[in-house]
Amino acid sequence: MPVRFATLRRFRFNMPQRIAAVLLLLFVAQAGWLTSHQTLTEKDYQYARCGREMWERPSPLAGYFTSCGNIHDGVLAYRVAGLPLTLNIALERFADNFRKPEDKVIQTLDASASTWELRHQLTHVLLLLRLPFILAGVVLGGALWWVTRRLFGNFGGYTALALYCFSPAILRVSVAPNPEILTAVGFFGGLYTCIGVAHAMQGPRNKWRPRIVLLTVSFAVVAASHIAALPVLVALGFVMMLWIAEGRRSQVLPVLLTATIGAFVLLFACYGFSADAFSYLFRSDAAHLGFSLDPARHFFWTLSNAGMTVSAGAALLLYLGLRKTLYFGNTAPLLVTLLLLTLITVGVPGTPLLWALPFLLTFVGGVFADAYETPRGRLALASGGAVVLLQAVFCLLSLPGLL
Repeated sequence: MPVRFATLRRFRFNMPQRIAAVLLLLFVAQAGWLTSHQTLTEKDYQYARCGREMWERPSPLAGYFTSCGNIHDGVLAYRVAGLPLTLNIALERFADNFRKPEDKVIQTLDASASTWELRHQLTHVLLLLRLPFILAGVVLGGALWWVTRRLFGNFGGYTALALYCFSPAILRVSVAPNPEILTAVGFFGGLYTCIGVAHAMQGPRNKWRPRIVLLTVSFAVVAASHIAALPVLVALGFVMMLWIAEGRRSQVLPVLLTATIGAFVLLFACYGFSADAFSYLFRSDAAHLGFSLDPARHFFWTLSNAGMTVSAGAALLLYLGLRKTLYFGNTAPLLVTLLLLTLITVGVPGTPLLWALPFLLTFVGGVFADAYETPRGRLALASGGAVVLLQAVFCLLSLPGLL
């Protein structure tokens, strides 16, 4: 039987998926444009050097995990930043076996030299450093599309994804080594996996296991990116699972404990199973949180976020005014958004507002999808399209060198 292009087993690549793919390609194009207008910074050097040291060999400084010291938060971002460079070095070393001596790229170094001494022999360092974070931005966009389309239909998914792909805040954290985009991926995936596990609890146990494994990985990504985000995620997941898992609520806590313990095992692996380096995670104040409205105020009053501000305000008014919008699919992301918008990390630099944006866009997509199904659906659809266009225009105007 011939295999159709649009269907590969259970994966379909029909018109809705193609539209989503085009939007994500526009996101990648903007990220590429931003990358082309950047130069290597001291922060880039730090992430590249210490990330490579984690993969290639320990720091030459006795008593420290890397030459950046004992990293007490965000270890995953260092590993993610350093991995493409380490792979590039490995590839060049392999290729040197087939090159003439005078054409070899990687020269023999003194055994005591730092791995970062090879930096001048790597090509496209700036792009290699940013590729994993751009990929994380694409993964988060794909997850947002999958959730919103599954819950609210095609047009709700289009609205949420389009606003995401033209978000300057998301673009900025996708084109620089940092833990924020990784935390956002893990937090969004982790919470909706909690909801998926709670739904699966109504069925046979063999359907729980894959979701629990995914939940463990999501928790590990969050813990290894921002340890402060993990207790917040676990607490929110606990509430959501209790909300959904009727008749199985006694199983919620064991499931979350299993996933959390597994996440800490994976986090220990990120520290190379070094007990001393891992212990600094618990000897720091990285998990301290506070509350402030200043980040949210700054975000919604920034001109380049005009479309996001208008859509959020309109969605909140519709949510309060339309009875059909008052259900779990809309209420859950709204509550999570309101909490994360007020959080700040006190112990280490962090931006919980960025973790909130996928939930805000889920809420916007859900409420707008409900508005599209009202008797004035065409007007609502035109208004939604105008808001997306407004955000796209201001986002493109914010790109350096475009005009």
